Amino acid sequence: MLTLGIGIGIERLKATDWRTYYSMAPKAPVRMPTLHDETIIVTGASKGLGRSMALHLSERGANVVLVARSEDDLAAVADAADGETLVAPADVRDPDAIDDVVRSTVERFGTPDTLFNNAGVPGRHFGDDRGALVNTDDAEWTRIIEINLTGVALFTKRVLETMLEADETSGNVVNVSSGLGKAAVPNAVPYVSSKWGLEGFTRAVALEVDADGINVNAIDPGGRVNTQIWEHLPDAERQEILQPDVMDDAAALLAAQGPDGVTGESMTAEEWEDRLAET
Repeated sequence: MLTLGIGIGIERLKATDWRTYYSMAPKAPVRMPTLHDETIIVTGASKGLGRSMALHLSERGANVVLVARSEDDLAAVADAADGETLVAPADVRDPDAIDDVVRSTVERFGTPDTLFNNAGVPGRHFGDDRGALVNTDDAEWTRIIEINLTGVALFTKRVLETMLEADETSGNVVNVSSGLGKAAVPNAVPYVSSKWGLEGFTRAVALEVDADGINVNAIDPGGRVNTQIWEHLPDAERQEILQPDVMDDAAALLAAQGPDGVTGESMTAEEWEDRLAET
């Protein structure tokens, strides 16, 4: 049995299980790209994976647009960043707020080159009996789907519209997924549903804009990360899980892809590093 740390166990999945991707073999360091003059929007940038990616992308030279609901938290990230940033508080469920973010981005930096759809929530009762579908009220289901999936669609649509208006179309959309977009556990049905939906969304949109030189991909950390979703774990167990910087290098490699890049794929951070290091 494979323990997920949420009080349940499931049978180990087949060899493609997202938890089997990590290898103990030493790897050669990946040569990281510079991202000077690239403009990158990161949603959910105030904490966790989003904050870490935003700071790393800034360190690589990108102009980073920081999106989350808390302006104060975003300002703290901007203060820690090495490069140019734009603090753009917004709720990804609000189409008008997204319009404002995209408009402000274009006014400040020009057409965005990459969008990282990272904003997401696990649900208030993720992993315990109160999170079972029969115990999930309608408002909670709607909240999770709207943030984790509908918000991604709203943001992606508006950024793609802007990219497609450019004289030479290119760009990247990167959706932050989860191993639970490829597997299933009980007591987390809204979250699991949103991530399975995100996987299909990624592949379908990639087909629509492939001819325009825009890459659409999904990335997941490859295991549990020391962020909000696992904050209920005991301290000893949290020390053994991945840290929020696990996707930083893969994020930079994905943002550096040109119009002939990999598209329509979903991999763990480590898999992306291996794949893009070859190109």
